[in-house]
Parts: sequence; structure tokens; C-alpha cells
Amino acid sequence: MRGGRSARKWAGDVGVTALGALLALVTVGLSQIDQPSRNSGPAQIRELVLGAVCCLAVLLFRRTRPVPLAVVLILAQFLGAAAYGVAAVAVFNVAAMRPWRVAVPIGVAETAVVCGLMTLASTSRQGVLEGAVVFTLLHAVLVTAGMLVRSRRLLVESLRERARQAEEGQRLRVEEARLLERERLAREMHDVLAHRISLLAVHAGALEFGPDAPRAQRDAAGIIRRGAYEAMEDLREVIGVLRTGPEVVEGAPERPQPTLADIPSLVTEARSTGDRVDLDDQVGEDGGVPGRIGRHAYRIVQEGLTNARKHAPGARVRVGLLADGGRLIVMIENPLPPGSGAADAGRAVAGLPGAGAGLLGLGERVALVGGTLTHGRTPDGTFLLVARLPLGDS
Repeated sequence: MRGGRSARKWAGDVGVTALGALLALVTVGLSQIDQPSRNSGPAQIRELVLGAVCCLAVLLFRRTRPVPLAVVLILAQFLGAAAYGVAAVAVFNVAAMRPWRVAVPIGVAETAVVCGLMTLASTSRQGVLEGAVVFTLLHAVLVTAGMLVRSRRLLVESLRERARQAEEGQRLRVEEARLLERERLAREMHDVLAHRISLLAVHAGALEFGPDAPRAQRDAAGIIRRGAYEAMEDLREVIGVLRTGPEVVEGAPERPQPTLADIPSLVTEARSTGDRVDLDDQVGEDGGVPGRIGRHAYRIVQEGLTNARKHAPGARVRVGLLADGGRLIVMIENPLPPGSGAADAGRAVAGLPGAGAGLLGLGERVALVGGTLTHGRTPDGTFLLVARLPLGDS
């Protein structure tokens, strides 16, 4: 509980205050037995008021001002016997909340004041000596008990701090291991994939600019070369995410991110490779779609076209974009080969690997912006992927 005491602390304060009140009543009762003149009504009222004020001071300032509280209550004993019991509790409280260098002088001061009051009130020297011994031992016990309570509390706090540090250390070790693994993956991707993609781009470039190559072959080689170049750019982005060094994050310029306006270009590129794609764009470039949502829509269409190319090669793919009810709806639909399922349709026909990781990634991407993703086989034998992305704050 910030800015105040918790219920547990209030309960402890009330308990300590109640103990002080009980000791005050006992002290007043004993003083009235020893000095019958204090049995008068005004004297009793004065003692009760003094005891109540002292108890209220303990309740309010026991934790925030323990030393000034103890000093005031020690001096308040000159006003009446009711202050003694509460002052004894204040001495214990100082020992429980402050170092021994502070607690011991407070205990000595309390003992000196009590012994001085006994000397003024008693005519028996023997009684004063016996009382001094008793109160000295009593105050020594109070200070010792308070110091033990403080030592235990400090020990518990130390153990909690060690546990917190151990937990933090474990978290840092796990994070370090995770970063090392990501760095290893980045090196593997760079060493293996970058090499293969660069070879693909080189050979495609040789075919594209070969003097004796037919026009159709040069066009296909150009598409392969540009695709390899874009794949290298994507690979660099992924490696930049995996690595943690500032030279990767801050050194390289950021690549422009695709938006909703780039989807027609994506469809045109797919058509140039021989894919049959129909685009029904009812949103347009100025549809008020936030850049982040447009980027996700682009990736969804990109993954949908890739899935259609793998699982239903040569089939006509329909891509739809619609803004409805504060949401951007992205739909990709393609026929499935006869006898195929929604998950494994046409893998053997396409000859391309697919493990369903793309759809899982799309589901996570859509969930991050508060959208929904559904996909599966329809009754008329087509595969339908529908993503609904919020157009508001995401």
C-alpha cells in the first residue's frame, strides 16, 4: 500500500497501542494503591486523559517518529503515572526500529527518569534501590527484546533481497542464453541462406543478360533475380532482428515497409510469374488505413499468394480488400485440388515445402493488433483465408 500503512501494519500498531494502554492502567492502579491521594476524581481524570493522549501518539507516530516519540513520552512521565506504561512501549519500539546506538541511550534515559521519580516520591531508601534494580532490569529486557525483533526483521529483509537478486540473476542468465542462441541462428542464416540466395541471383542475372537467351527466358530470369534480391533484403531484416548489436540496429538504414498501397504491385508481380490472381480492392490507396495495419494486410496477402502457389499451382486466386464496421477485411480464396485437405493440399503437386508455419505466423501477427484470422476448406472445395484487422487504435 503506497502512501500509507497496510492493514497488517495498522493491526500491529493497534496491538502495540493496546499493550501500552494496558500497562498505563496497571501503572495508574499501582500508584493509587501506593498513594491514596491520587484516588480523587480530578486526579483520575487527569491520568486517563494523559494515558489516552500518550496512546494516540504511539498509534500515530510509532513508525514515522520513534525516537522523538520516546523522548516526549519519557518526559511526559513527570505529568503522571499513566505515561510510564506507554513510555516503556516506546523504548521497546525504538530498539525494534533503530540501531543499538540509538536504543541504548533511550533505555538509559528512561531508567534515569523512572529512578528519579521514585526518589522524589518515596521516603524509603531501600525501596528506591530495589525499584531501581527492578526497572533497570526491565528496561534492559525491553531494549534487548526490541533489538532481537529488529535483527530478525533485517534478516528476513536480507533473505528476501537475496532471493530477488537470485531471481533477477536467473532471468539475466536465461536472457543471455536466449540472445546467444539468436546470434547463433543469425550466423547460420547468414552463412547458409545468404550464400545460396546470392548464387541464385548470380545465375539468374547471367541468364537474364545472356545475348542468345529468348525473351521469355530473360523475363523469367529477371523475375528470379529480383526475387532473390528482395529475399536477401528480407534476410538482412530478419538477421537484424535476431542480432542485438548496435551496429546492426543503428548502423544500417531502415528499409521502407510495405503498405496497403503496395498490394496491387504485389499482385502484378505474382501475375508476371504466371499466377492467375484477381484483385478486388474496395478500399483503395486513400482508405484511411493506418500504416501498421496496411503492412500487416500486405504480409497476409503475400503469405496467401505463397500458399496458393505451393498448394494449388495454376489455380485462380481471388484477393479481396474491404473496409467494413471499423475493420479491414482481407480475403484470399483459391480452389483446392480434388481429394486434398485444407492443410496438405497439393504439396506433392507443387513440389514446394510447407509445414503450416506461415499460417501460424499470420495468426500471431493478426492477434498482435487485436484482429482475428480464420482459414480452412469451404463446402464448395476452395481454401478461404479471412483476416479482420481493426482500423482504430491497435
